[in-house]
Amino acid sequence: MKQLDKRQSLGWIAVGLSTAITCFWAFWGIIENFHEGWYYESLLSNIGLMFVQYLSPMLVFMGVTLISIFWPRFGGGLHVMFALLAAWFFHAFTNTIMFLLIAPLIGLGVLYWFGRPQPRKVAVFLAVGLPMLILIISGIEPAIRVSQRIDDGMLKARLVQGNGVNLIWAPDGPGWPREGVDWYEAQQACQHLSGDGLTPAPAPQHIWRLPTVDEAVRSMARHGQNSGGVWNAEIAKATYNTTPDKESPLWNAHSQVIYWWTETEVDAEHAYIIVYDGKVWPRALQLSTAYLGFRCVKNQTFK
Repeated sequence: MKQLDKRQSLGWIAVGLSTAITCFWAFWGIIENFHEGWYYESLLSNIGLMFVQYLSPMLVFMGVTLISIFWPRFGGGLHVMFALLAAWFFHAFTNTIMFLLIAPLIGLGVLYWFGRPQPRKVAVFLAVGLPMLILIISGIEPAIRVSQRIDDGMLKARLVQGNGVNLIWAPDGPGWPREGVDWYEAQQACQHLSGDGLTPAPAPQHIWRLPTVDEAVRSMARHGQNSGGVWNAEIAKATYNTTPDKESPLWNAHSQVIYWWTETEVDAEHAYIIVYDGKVWPRALQLSTAYLGFRCVKNQTFK
């Protein structure tokens, strides 16, 4: 009886740890899905991206957990196999990878190998029900917010006025690309942009430029209304009356770009970027990711 109790304890520890990890991936996945994903015009494409890119870690871990509950030794072996695959994929047993990934997987494998959570129906209910509850609760607000975004489909040059700014923002094209570049490329693209914002010139034109972080913060809007952004340079923080969103006239809701470079440098190696929701972060000038783009601006009075 004591041996049985010990095996049950080990099994429930394994299920508890697996459920906690699955809950984390459920929370992270659904939040990131509506933060950086959900940009296709097609509903099916958005759903496909959600499951393949953002919910797959949760689903994989949930599946392995269910296998381990019904077939403990097979499931334990799967955990060890995934640990070895992770070591191969990351090419080395670094301290970070070992502590955060490889060791936990091996530990869970051992727990499942020797443990037997009973009753199994309760274990299954927790392993599936709790992550799904986390996913639904965490996804309600961002899903509603994304469904209410304003997108007028106009990707031409736009005049944005108010809150102390009066700028023309570049049209879709070389001055407002749908892919990411580093800060130097963004600067060069703006400098070479023709007056209409549609063609890159062979020589610098000095008509367009990147917005300063103060201009970007003051221009952010939601539902067609300026968000009342204020940039405090002393503490490097932006505050808003209303949280901005990825909406017209500034942002393209159907582009994967969710961060823009600003002209404002932090130091010799970093510049500020702004997120569509108004957050401002320093990033390395040489950083280049698909989600980090730019949009050039020029003064309305420029001739």
